[in-house]
Amino acid sequence: MKRIAVVTTGGDAPGMNAAIRGVVRIACSKKFQVLGFRRGWEGLITNTYINLTPRSVGGILQLGGTILHTSRCSDFEKKQGIRKAAETLELNHVDGLVVIGGNGSFKGALELSAYTDTMIVGIPASIDNDVFGTEETIGFDTATNTAVTEIDKIRDTAVSQERVFIIEVMGRERGFLALEIGLTVGAEIILVPEVKYEKEKLYKSITENMAKGKKSGLVVAAEGIGDTHLLAGQIQRNTKAEVRLSIIGYAQRGGNPTARSRLLASLFAHKAVQLLSRKEGGKVVGLKDGAIGTVELQKSCNTEKVLDPELLRLANLLAT
Repeated sequence: MKRIAVVTTGGDAPGMNAAIRGVVRIACSKKFQVLGFRRGWEGLITNTYINLTPRSVGGILQLGGTILHTSRCSDFEKKQGIRKAAETLELNHVDGLVVIGGNGSFKGALELSAYTDTMIVGIPASIDNDVFGTEETIGFDTATNTAVTEIDKIRDTAVSQERVFIIEVMGRERGFLALEIGLTVGAEIILVPEVKYEKEKLYKSITENMAKGKKSGLVVAAEGIGDTHLLAGQIQRNTKAEVRLSIIGYAQRGGNPTARSRLLASLFAHKAVQLLSRKEGGKVVGLKDGAIGTVELQKSCNTEKVLDPELLRLANLLAT
């Protein structure tokens, strides 16, 4: 092992820079050269990279986003693009590739692995926390805390003006973020894509809460549950509640990573470089029962991470 590369792909997540820093400094301590490909898979297709050194990654630990940038690359969805990426790895004599990203990124890495002998290791970084094989992804804690801070402020207005607020958080396909946010802000109702909700039961729940003396309320909804604008109007028409909608949006992706996200980034980076130094590719680093471990890349890609129903039941119990 002489040269490794690192790439950040898919959606950005707070803590990606901390992971880049960890990979570079640990790899350089082992006398590896490190290349950083720019703009995700696009950089591998266009052979656009920078040389990374311990000094070049100084001062980035606390920064959100990714210094390597990332983009959605449609060319990588085609076999021709994947082959071109593989050729770039061969051209630059890259022995190992660290892919920092989420579930979609690892599926791309798995496809790439069929066209190259370069060993690939994944570091899970995603605010969605939907990667199988790890209890937590880099950036999830930061995104949760960002949303909680905003919702705490919204609750002040909800209580003062006796309104029900629907707060839409990110999560087009999965509800891990919405569930943890909803639980930690004390939302009366949490809506996630994995659990289909019945509108009549929703109206009834809000009406019953008002009958208990609750003059305000919070509904935390993942964006993947449907049109929240439409839902806000339907709730207002079918209950006596005055309803407002607040969409937190992309603020959840940015900002300085929390201590938790930085710690995971450093631990995952250390494990990833260890794997490559032992010539163990085709794996994803993860957290399980408080320990850093690994799962096969193929298994991570082909297995859906399951939302914990106990957390949803606990949230409902606490909201009574």
